[in-house]
Amino acid sequence: MTIELIILLIVLFIAAMGGTFFAFRQEEKKMKKYEEEGTTPEDEMRRSLEYEENSLKSNIPLQIWIYSITIILSLVAFGFYLF
Repeated sequence: MTIELIILLIVLFIAAMGGTFFAFRQEEKKMKKYEEEGTTPEDEMRRSLEYEENSLKSNIPLQIWIYSITIILSLVAFGFYLF
């Protein structure tokens, strides 16, 4: 049973890291798009303010969901292991 628990936790860890990488790739695509469009100081300021507003609404909730699900599933796995 210990090996199954370790394998499950490794899979959960990989899934959480995959979700984190997915969120990172989304931001990276935005940055490339902005670079292609060209930049002026006004554009950079507007994007900076936009990022501050949108990051709290999109990236942070996504990360909270990813890690909450991972933690809950890990606790359930430990619960099965202990009982």
